[in-house]
Amino acid sequence: MTLDFFLERIETQYHSKLPFVVYRKPNEHKVNTLLQQTDALCFAHNFSEKGFVFSPFDDIEKTVLIPLEQSEHLNIDAVIDESLIGGKGVEDHHDIADMNARQSHIELVKKCVEAISKHRFKKVVLSRQESVKVSEANPILIFKRLLSTYPSAFVYCWYHPKVGLWLGATPETLIKIQGNRFSIMALAGTQDYKGTLDVEWQNKEKEEQQFVTDFIVENLKPLVERFKISDVETVKAGNLLHLKTMISAQLKSESNLKNIISVLHPTPAVCGMPKLEAKTFILENESYNRAFYTGFLGELNLESRLESRSAKRNIENRAYTMNRNATRLYVNLRCMQLEQDAAIIYVGGGITKYSNPEKEWLETVSKSLVIKTVL
Repeated sequence: MTLDFFLERIETQYHSKLPFVVYRKPNEHKVNTLLQQTDALCFAHNFSEKGFVFSPFDDIEKTVLIPLEQSEHLNIDAVIDESLIGGKGVEDHHDIADMNARQSHIELVKKCVEAISKHRFKKVVLSRQESVKVSEANPILIFKRLLSTYPSAFVYCWYHPKVGLWLGATPETLIKIQGNRFSIMALAGTQDYKGTLDVEWQNKEKEEQQFVTDFIVENLKPLVERFKISDVETVKAGNLLHLKTMISAQLKSESNLKNIISVLHPTPAVCGMPKLEAKTFILENESYNRAFYTGFLGELNLESRLESRSAKRNIENRAYTMNRNATRLYVNLRCMQLEQDAAIIYVGGGITKYSNPEKEWLETVSKSLVIKTVL
């Protein structure tokens, strides 16, 4: 099967108004798709299901499932032509709406910093949406540009006729589970990439990163054992830099995925700390519904090959390779929703007591430019 034929199958599915997801995991060439055979709206109830999940920010809302058993599952190795990177057809202009958005965001950051100074919470992640007119809203073309532009991100295009059409290239893993081995990424702090990873981080970003790491470790302690926490490192995502820590552990036999997700989501990296107070502030003060932005998405309980360490060292030991159910979920960042001739882009940033409102606004502008490059 050629890449063109593979993508034609997805276009046919889209024009037939049938649900699908097409995606590529970070630093891989294999592109996967699940093509649901009916337009039924299915949900994950206890996360023991198999398929692909798409979950909103607000964890009281249901998680949408494209079920494996009701879908055709295809994949192909694909290296995308870099000539597709160039974006065309974006009407980008600065007008009164931009000024209003800037002022609204700055005022909201000020309100948040004031609440932090009164000890209502330690951190809140504030976001906004931005609508960009596009003359050619072809989701498959935008998906190909995302593949080419962001090789180290989780890149996806997700569609359900009863929900909508979303695309993204997220740098952040929520959770990976293979067998009983578990790992999670703590990602926080942002600055523009200027040709080097050797940069200085301010107290605000360092504190933000520590909040996320501490939250994960404290909340998962009852569910896992044998923690390992990596050193903090600087990583590049698109034209931005972030601070990253990897946390790995082994799941206790009585732990289940639904409990782990309910403890983690939404994390301080997309919500704040303490979680309930931060989430309440967001729902009461952001002037729009985030929907699936800062939710999570990915493979749920799909079969994966698990090789022993000896198997990796010795090709003759490949017989000891086992198939295990694996779950790989990603936080839905650097994403957009396509609606007719508009792309709705979602951006945000973490607010702490060190936050400067003007700089926080500029950070959201940098993040919106990251995703606009593919339009």
